Amino acid sequence: MKRDLVLGLIQESVEAGARQSKACEILGLDPRTPQRWRKQGIGEDRRAGPKTPPANKLSKEEFKQVCEVLTAPDYRDLSPNQIVPRLADEGLYLASESTMYRILRKQRWNQHRETSKPAQTRRPRELVATGPNQVWSWDITYLRSPVRGSFYYLYLIVDIFSRKIVGEAVYEYECQELAAALVTAACAAEGVNPGDLALHSDNGGPMKGATMVATLTELGVMASFSRPRVSDDNPYSESLFRTLKYRPGFPSKPFESLEAARRWVDGFVAWYNHDHRHSAIRFVTPAQRHAELDEAILTARHKVYVKARTKNPERWSGRTRNWSRVEAVRLNPTQDQAAKGAA
Repeated sequence: MKRDLVLGLIQESVEAGARQSKACEILGLDPRTPQRWRKQGIGEDRRAGPKTPPANKLSKEEFKQVCEVLTAPDYRDLSPNQIVPRLADEGLYLASESTMYRILRKQRWNQHRETSKPAQTRRPRELVATGPNQVWSWDITYLRSPVRGSFYYLYLIVDIFSRKIVGEAVYEYECQELAAALVTAACAAEGVNPGDLALHSDNGGPMKGATMVATLTELGVMASFSRPRVSDDNPYSESLFRTLKYRPGFPSKPFESLEAARRWVDGFVAWYNHDHRHSAIRFVTPAQRHAELDEAILTARHKVYVKARTKNPERWSGRTRNWSRVEAVRLNPTQDQAAKGAA
């Protein structure tokens, strides 16, 4: 309600014989408010704000430094969740992820490619990995070729503990013999001992073919399969494929040739294993975790945060960020374990 209208209503009430205090009470105003509004030189709103800025507010120099980082070539395509751990690895703390997101919104730099469908959880047999080369997941996905209706086939094997891609190949067709050869090569490259590894997959032909089953038996690898007609029992491979196909630079047009597809996949694997900070493993790279270097990295990050909190304690309302190591990774956890993880 505008002030002029309110003052007009009060004036009409007074002229009709009502008391001004009663009219103000009906309108929910203090009697002194109309008096203040009638004074000359009063603007629309002269309520005073806070006398001092918040104690945890960034200084102009700090704000400028964060903006420079957010727009730097090495960081402008990364989210704050990826930027903060990288800065911590360099021994630098500028601001929290929430502060960076707030700056991105303020500067209108925060843009999303598209919305994602919420994940749906289904839980078959549980597999637990407490170190590398204990549980692998693998699958095959399509890559478009120049021929309409024809595809190249990308075979990927990922270690669920470290998220490292331990085996990859691109072929012109699906074949259990090619899949078996890839698993054999990956086991040799990783030095897998018989009886140490479980390999999870869906129920496709190359996964359950006689050649693949015989190969796994010979290697001493335990086979694990998704439940029939359940499409999301292999979440690590599905998540990896989504990361691959939403990676900036993934061709919007078909690959020109098999060699072009292989070159792009090689570049993706190198980036994913050695440069990508994975959110599920405390933002270390898969290669670092696979080599069990993550504990030292996370300890160093914790020291950076403790130092930052000691320097500016007023900016911290509670504990520092949790940089503790993820000790166990579960494939299709039981309901009890899933509840503990959500708690």
